[in-house]
Amino acid sequence: MKFIYSLALVLFSISGVYAQGFFNKEKVLNNRNYLEQRRWSWGYYLGFNSLDFKIDRKVESEPVLVTKNVGFNVGLIGNFKINNYLDLRLEPGVIFSNRDFDFTKFGDDDIARLRETRSSYIYIPLVLKFSTKRLNNFKPFVSGGIAFAHNLSSNEDNPSDNSAGQFRLTTSNYLYEVGFGIDFYLEYFKFTPSIKGIFGINDELVRDIDPNSPWTSNIDQLNTRGIFINFTFQ
Repeated sequence: MKFIYSLALVLFSISGVYAQGFFNKEKVLNNRNYLEQRRWSWGYYLGFNSLDFKIDRKVESEPVLVTKNVGFNVGLIGNFKINNYLDLRLEPGVIFSNRDFDFTKFGDDDIARLRETRSSYIYIPLVLKFSTKRLNNFKPFVSGGIAFAHNLSSNEDNPSDNSAGQFRLTTSNYLYEVGFGIDFYLEYFKFTPSIKGIFGINDELVRDIDPNSPWTSNIDQLNTRGIFINFTFQ
């Protein structure tokens, strides 16, 4: 998680330096006709993520800790230009992440206490992008949208549960996202560093067969949340 925050700080510090330079003096406008005037445009993105779980408990008890790891995301972009300030984007991609649960109530019993969840999501967000007026060769923006995530690593239908060491999550999930970034118009393409937060809407926990399970009975709701840092090329 510290890696993600540090990378974000460096990324937008560098972006700010470039933006200040672009703002202070007139530049030749790159890609003015190709990207600014086209109704449809395409691209791809690469990036990093740090996913977490928000856990709501029914009653106060020993906390369930989640260990977050840095993951990887890659995908495509289809951009529909509504006007100079508003774009509608479809950004299908794949997310790889790893989160570990620590049920502290089990003390030193590692077999009962620790659960690992590796997830590979097909992530399909529909996003509205709100941009400022273009300033020389850069354009800041904010974005927001809704997304569907299909967990390819889900074990929702596994008949075994935590009593056999299996922590189960749902296959189909819904989220919303908000973010911001800066479009940089380079000579041959547009480069966009961005950061966004994602927040799960539905409960993703598949509960154990035993209604009094020490692992799942006290969890009221479990939702994915996380941070993405993406680098987009169009």
